[in-house]
Amino acid sequence: MNFRLHQPNFSTLAVQKPNTHGRAVAKAHPGLLLLATLCLLFETSCSSVSDPLFSDFPVLQPATNFLPANMTTNADRSISQGGTNTTGFVSTNSMDALDDKYRLAIGDRISFRIEEDKEDPRPLIVTDSGDLEVPYIGRYPAAGKTCKELAQALKVELEKQYYYRATVIIAVDSMTKSRGKVYLVGAVRLPGPQDIPSDEVFTLSKAVLRAGGFTDYADKRNVKVTRQGSPAGMEDQTFIVNVGEILEKGKIESDPTLQAGDLIYIPERMIRF
Repeated sequence: MNFRLHQPNFSTLAVQKPNTHGRAVAKAHPGLLLLATLCLLFETSCSSVSDPLFSDFPVLQPATNFLPANMTTNADRSISQGGTNTTGFVSTNSMDALDDKYRLAIGDRISFRIEEDKEDPRPLIVTDSGDLEVPYIGRYPAAGKTCKELAQALKVELEKQYYYRATVIIAVDSMTKSRGKVYLVGAVRLPGPQDIPSDEVFTLSKAVLRAGGFTDYADKRNVKVTRQGSPAGMEDQTFIVNVGEILEKGKIESDPTLQAGDLIYIPERMIRF
C-alpha cells in the first residue's frame, strides 16, 4: 500500500511570472483581494470618527453613577448630618433672610408659618398688650422685637416640646400708623402729645423739631426724658440730653430713640440774655 502525503495546493496563490519587460508580476487570488479591500475600508472608517465631518455622530461613553468627591449634593450633605430627605432636595433655611431692622409695634399685622408644616401662612396681630397668639405656644411677647429676633425665639420654644426642627418664617403684612405717643412739655412752640411713626426711628431731636423747635428761652442743654419702668412696677428712668449739641453740631450718636409713653420736659433758662 502506498501512502501519499497531502500536499498543499499553491496553484491558487500568487505566482510570479516574468513579464515582457523582465519584471515579476504577482497574480493574486480574488478572495485575498476581497479580504484586503475590507481591511482597508474598516481602517479608514475607524480613523474617520475623529474627523470634524463626523463630529455630530454620538460617541458612546461608559455610564457611571459616581460623582467626584467635590460634587456632593445638598441631599447628601443633609443625610450625612443626620437629616432626612424625602423630596430629593433640601430647602434653604430662610430664617437668615428675615428682617432685622423694623421692630414690631402694637397693631402690626404679620404672617406666621412653620416651614415643616407645609401650610399656608397664618395672619396674626400684635395685641394691645404687645403679645401674639402663637399656635402651639399661646400668648408670646412680640412688641419691640424684629421679625428675625421673634422667629428665633419662637423656634427655641417650639423645639422644646413640639418639633424636632422648626423653621419659623415671620413677615410684616401691614404696619400700624402709630406706635404709641410721647408727650412734650415746656419750652417748645407746640407742646403736647405726638404719635410715634411706625416707618422711621423716632428720636428726641425729631420730636423737638416736630413740635416747632425750641422757644427763645429754652434750655437746650438740659432736656429731661422720663421713661416708664419696664416691666410695669419697675422704677422710672430719667436722663438728661443736650439736644442743642445734637442739632447744632450733628452729634446724632447722643440722640436717644423715644419709646411710647416717654415724657419730655424742656426747661427754660434761668438767665435770659
